[in-house]
Amino acid sequence: MTGVSPRDGEQLDLLEPVWCQRWSNRRPGWRRTSKGGFDPTLYRCVALEAGPARRFVERHHYSGSWPAVRMAFGMQLLTAAPGAGEPDGGRLVGVLALGVPMARAVLTRVFPSLEPYRESVELSRLVLLDEVPSNGESWMCAASFALAAGRGVRGVVAYSDPHPRFRVTLQGREVVTPGHVGHVYAAQDFAYLGRSRARRLVVLPDGTVLTDRAAMKVRRDESGHHGVERRLRVLGARPREAGEPGGRWLEEALEAIGAGRLDHGGNHLYARSIGARRTSVTVAPTAYPAPKRHTEALSMQYSW
Repeated sequence: MTGVSPRDGEQLDLLEPVWCQRWSNRRPGWRRTSKGGFDPTLYRCVALEAGPARRFVERHHYSGSWPAVRMAFGMQLLTAAPGAGEPDGGRLVGVLALGVPMARAVLTRVFPSLEPYRESVELSRLVLLDEVPSNGESWMCAASFALAAGRGVRGVVAYSDPHPRFRVTLQGREVVTPGHVGHVYAAQDFAYLGRSRARRLVVLPDGTVLTDRAAMKVRRDESGHHGVERRLRVLGARPREAGEPGGRWLEEALEAIGAGRLDHGGNHLYARSIGARRTSVTVAPTAYPAPKRHTEALSMQYSW
């Protein structure tokens, strides 16, 4: 990778919005925006089918996951041939996905005049490969929003997670992502609306989060619990026995694999309207000055 990768215990200086994030095989890198070099004539933005978009995100984003997505857009490098399973026109080097937030209420609160999930959505994933020059994410956002507006979307919310994530490897603990405060959204004229509610998260050894909803599927034997259990077995949990209560197995599994608890102070929330008539859309909550730096340190975050 040609970007800067933070080491464990090291925080990037985000006092000024001088960094842009890149990804490669679920590992982050950071570039200085001052390096520039992005040439929009070498790229195009296209609507993507779910298949290639999902494969790209699961391969490169640190979470390795694909959320509930309404539409996805791809950045293609026109001078390179598409990879296997990618659409014609150029090699896929970035994906932006718009989807459904965890709570419908955030959309109705932020955009009270818009229909949730159809006219208002969440920016669920923005993943650019390490090879994309600095400032490419601004172009990708603008191009994707133009296409989304053509499909009736008029409002977008976006979250940035300032908390670092770690994964446990044979070589020790490594930083998956140092967290970020959302400079890319501020640069795209998003309004900063403060932070989401604080909560305690269950963090797995691979750096991903076991959501409350996923845990509930196991406890109640709801649809999808087999996938959650499979995910924990990959990390070292024993198989669940026939008839064994899900709640009891889950607690034992989390202890066995060394899951941690993170007291999370809440994600930063941004929002903006898009499209030709964006000024007619009201963004309801009070806007605040966007944060300039982290308030969370890399160390002393997890209780193991």
